[in-house]
Amino acid sequence: MVDRYDVVVAGAGPAGAQCARDLATRDYDVVVLETESEDEFPRQSNKSTAGTFPSMMSSFGIPDDVVMSYTDDVVLESPNSYYESYQPGAVLEFADFKRFLVEDGRENGAEYRFDSRVSRPILDDDGVIEGVRYNGDEEVYAEVVVDATGPAAPIASALDVVDLERENQAIGIEYEMKGVEMNHPEYADLRRAMMLRLDHDIAPGGYSWIFATGEDTAKVGICYIQNDRHREFAQEGQTVDGYLDDWIERDPRFADAEQIGDTVHRGSAHIQMPDEMHTDRFLAIGDTVPTIDPLWGEGIHKGMKSARAAAATIDRCLTDSQRRVDAESLAVYERLWHRDVAPRMRARLTLTRLLYLAPNERYDRFMRDLRATDDNTLEKANQGDKAAMAKLLHLDDIPLLAKFAREQLGS
Repeated sequence: MVDRYDVVVAGAGPAGAQCARDLATRDYDVVVLETESEDEFPRQSNKSTAGTFPSMMSSFGIPDDVVMSYTDDVVLESPNSYYESYQPGAVLEFADFKRFLVEDGRENGAEYRFDSRVSRPILDDDGVIEGVRYNGDEEVYAEVVVDATGPAAPIASALDVVDLERENQAIGIEYEMKGVEMNHPEYADLRRAMMLRLDHDIAPGGYSWIFATGEDTAKVGICYIQNDRHREFAQEGQTVDGYLDDWIERDPRFADAEQIGDTVHRGSAHIQMPDEMHTDRFLAIGDTVPTIDPLWGEGIHKGMKSARAAAATIDRCLTDSQRRVDAESLAVYERLWHRDVAPRMRARLTLTRLLYLAPNERYDRFMRDLRATDDNTLEKANQGDKAAMAKLLHLDDIPLLAKFAREQLGS
């Protein structure tokens, strides 16, 4: 007997679980294959800072009981300055959030198979995917296969759909800490804030963060891209763990702080323009393609949106009288992705390039520029609005932007 479904999803992260959740609600037979065991899920894949915004919570029906804390402000720090903006947010308990998505999907009919490591696609005589192999020689077949495994991307890579480049890979590490002085007199009040710090002395080629989870508790981490600025400022032999430990040792806000337990959250993503995201009978979603917000590093909402776009596309194709799932029919997914998930991606990557490659003194001026503009300028700039971006640029930014443009033309 052939093990066959309408859709098989590889990976039970936010994107994979949300895609299954949407499809199950529409009464499709969907199975999710997840590497981790059910008893431990999501211990190994609990990798996100889990900062998000109310729009995600309301759009996807996420309950309050998976929220560690609600925040009021976003704070940007530079080496010698900072900028505050009122922007409500939520810091999720990421494990509870992922378990909610799984259980809600199951209640609507999605099947989950844990301890199921996907290895490669099953191809028909024409080289078109018709299923996947997992755990060695086990097989499952479907009308459509969705790869939501993140940067590992075993199916998407085998089908030559994605090309995740090492030089665009961001790696991060995070601790949960207590005893953090969230209202230190030298800095902005972070008791109800999510803070990102641009400072190459702490995170060369990236940023660090403090996300409030209580009066004196926070998620604390750093992330950097393996870019030119990282290579320029990186300390020889220093690891991402070492950079985080050094910051905690030097920053007075952590003078009396200590790590909660021994849990360390690690993650990686790619910040680049996506290539193709689909082919015949196949879609790639979440971090399997570069979906993360390039400026803020926020991936949950983007991943959930990509899942919804994929589910809507599959629904459209499978409700067609001929159930057409060829590449041309599934191409609506990419149109939805560029319209709803990450519009004006190239312009937003330009701003990201400027941010992460700028010298430290440029960050201080960036804070002054932000304070001199309207409150929504940064938000509009992150959306790729060229007029808003122009308010934050200076003549001496031109060499960096020109270098980026040349690299894009060369690619």
